[in-house]
Amino acid sequence: MESPAPPARSYLFAPASHVRRRERAFDCGADAVILDLEDAVAADEKTAARAAVAELLATPRPTPAWVRVNGTESPWCFADLEAVAGPGLAGVVLPKAERPDQLTSLDWVLGQLEHRAGLGPGTIGMMALVETAVGVERLGELARATPRLTRLGFGIADYSLDLGLDAGDDEAGIAYVRARLVHVSRAAGLPPPVDSVVVQVREAARFRDSAARARRLGLFGKLCIHPDQVPLANEIFAPTPAEVDWARAVVLAFEAAQRAGSAAIQVDGEFVDYPVVARARATLALAERLQIRAGA
Repeated sequence: MESPAPPARSYLFAPASHVRRRERAFDCGADAVILDLEDAVAADEKTAARAAVAELLATPRPTPAWVRVNGTESPWCFADLEAVAGPGLAGVVLPKAERPDQLTSLDWVLGQLEHRAGLGPGTIGMMALVETAVGVERLGELARATPRLTRLGFGIADYSLDLGLDAGDDEAGIAYVRARLVHVSRAAGLPPPVDSVVVQVREAARFRDSAARARRLGLFGKLCIHPDQVPLANEIFAPTPAEVDWARAVVLAFEAAQRAGSAAIQVDGEFVDYPVVARARATLALAERLQIRAGA
C-alpha cells in the first residue's frame, strides 16, 4: 500500500492578477501554490483574475494548486468557486474563518460543483484560515464543521490587526494561538496546522526563526509570500540528517531490546520507551514520505 503524501511544508501565495508571478510560482519548489483572489487582487480586477486562474487550472501541473477565494461575506465568493472548481484544483483556502456555517456552506457549494465537473465527493480540499479573535474562540467548532476540511491555517496580519497585537521579534504574542491551533487540530483528527506568513521577505534569518518556533510548537508547514522563503520552509519542516540518524538508532536499539525481553533502554544516554520510539518511527516515516513530491 502506498504511503500517503505528507502535509505540505510550503504553500506559496501568488497574486492571481499578476501573470508572471502566478506562472513562476509553480517553478519555485513549493509543495503547493495558493493562487490568491482575495487580498492580492483589487476589486475591479477580480473578474479578470478569476478567469485567468480558471485558465491556468485547466493545464495539469505537478505542484498542487489551491485558490484563496474571497470571504463568504463578500459579493465575489460564489463566482470564485464557480470559476475555479474543477479537476485542476487541489483545494480552496477560506480567509477569516469564524463560524462553522461558513465552512458548511462552502462545502455544499463545492459538492455541487464537483458533481457538475464529474469529480467524486470531497475531491477538492479546504483550508480554513483563522485570522481573528472570534475565529480562535470557535476553533473547535471550525475544526469539526466538515470532513472536507484538510487543515487549519493561521493568518498573523489580520489577527494582529484585530487584537491590536505586536507579536514581537520573538513572536511571544502569538504563542497562545499557535498552541491552540495545534491542540484543536489534534483533537479533531486533522493534520497539524499551517503557520502564518513572514512579511519581511528579505530577512531569511527571521523566517527561519519563525518557522523553527512553529515546528517546535507542533505546527507543520509555512505560508510563504516570496519564492526565496520556499526552500527555507522546506528545510525547516523536514527531518534533518541528524534527526533521521537518531530515529533509526532508537528504533533499531529498541527492537533489539524487545527481542531480548526489555521495553525500556537508553540510547546515547537518553531513556527510550514506547512514546520515544513512536516519535522516532514518525520521523522515519516522514523522511521517507517527503521523497514523494505532493502537497496536502
